[in-house]
Amino acid sequence: MAKAMKIAIVDDEKDMRQSISQWLALSGFDTESYASAEEALKSVGADYPGIVVSDIRMPGMDGMGFLRKLMSVDSGLPVILITGHGDVPMAVEAMRVGAYDFLEKPFNPDQMTDLAKKATQTRRLTLDSRALRRELGDGGAVMKKLIGASPEMERLREDILDLGQADGHVLIEGETGTGKTLVAHALHAVGARAGKKFKLISCAAFEEEELTRRLFGPIDEGGNQPLVEAARGGTLVLEDVEALSQSLQARLLTFMNDQGTPAETRIIAICNLQEQGKTCEDALRADLFYRLAALKITLPPLRQRGEDILLLFTRLSEQFAEEYGCEAPQVSAQEAAQLLQSPWPGNVRQLINIAERAVLQNRRGSGTIASLLMADNDDVAPTMTTDGKPLKEYVEAFERMLIDNTMRRHKGSIVNVMEELCLPRRTLNEKMAKYALSRSEYI
Repeated sequence: MAKAMKIAIVDDEKDMRQSISQWLALSGFDTESYASAEEALKSVGADYPGIVVSDIRMPGMDGMGFLRKLMSVDSGLPVILITGHGDVPMAVEAMRVGAYDFLEKPFNPDQMTDLAKKATQTRRLTLDSRALRRELGDGGAVMKKLIGASPEMERLREDILDLGQADGHVLIEGETGTGKTLVAHALHAVGARAGKKFKLISCAAFEEEELTRRLFGPIDEGGNQPLVEAARGGTLVLEDVEALSQSLQARLLTFMNDQGTPAETRIIAICNLQEQGKTCEDALRADLFYRLAALKITLPPLRQRGEDILLLFTRLSEQFAEEYGCEAPQVSAQEAAQLLQSPWPGNVRQLINIAERAVLQNRRGSGTIASLLMADNDDVAPTMTTDGKPLKEYVEAFERMLIDNTMRRHKGSIVNVMEELCLPRRTLNEKMAKYALSRSEYI
């Protein structure tokens, strides 16, 4: 479950600060108020977990000076400026410097809320991207993040290793929540560009004019380069590539053609149309699509990954249990079957949320995994699945999960595992060999 984003409110007028803070707090945001830009800069720095809302006219450092300072510290920080009617030209100039947007007084509070929601979503994407890049700084970390023993995941890891070494552009397709952004980071981390620039932008997060500026320039007053320049020699990732207008598609194609072969900058395009019954080929002009799809990876939906579902649930619930200082929930045979049979429309992202909520329920001593699945799949019964499987497969998946969990809990102690599961040593050894479980993994 994603942590709440903060909103730093900066205004020298106390009544205005309190009014904005109260309204945004009622809208579910975590707000912080500051009477001056100088005071705010003591708390708002690089990787600040939120956004900034600031008046443009303030004594001391004004909104423009504050914006320039923030952009020099973290150019990916969304800053929303509040301006009077006479300051609109200044606000437009601020947009060129790097401001996310501006609101003219008097503004509709609902407009403020909508803008704050969009800005915080953009910020979360930026921070998640940075965190992933740090975690995937070396190619060896990729396999740790791409968890799963299913044939689909084995094939995905092989594809990443193969395509990571290639020079061509890549198109990544798959349902929402399958980990497309993670795969983009992995492709960069295992390839020859691993030590070079990695830039990511969501094409659906900005209006066309702002997206054009961020992608192609010109360079703003804060010295921030357009992404096609900032990523030169490295990797540029375009999330929601299907959102590009026809004119931007043409400009992107020109940029790709001008690079020559092999391309100096690798483009990784991420498409999110699959669950809508359309394809990336439908959304893009043919010449651009075939350039981007020179190499293609399609991520498997979670419902097709079999016992990976139980493996992921176990790992995630253990991580959340450690974070919250409590015990991870024990999964019964019935609950394991329900996890395996769930349609998982939100894929791994949905599974992460279910695992965290299951841990919180377990800490309170109430609730079931089945109730969580029903709440997440209102229109689909948790015992229904789109892919029927023999009972033997469900039994084996639960048995593997049970042995894996017990071995992990007892840190590889065969004697303790034999005692808890009431299994003779020979039977335990045979089952561990059957499920490719090695004692060395738990010690």
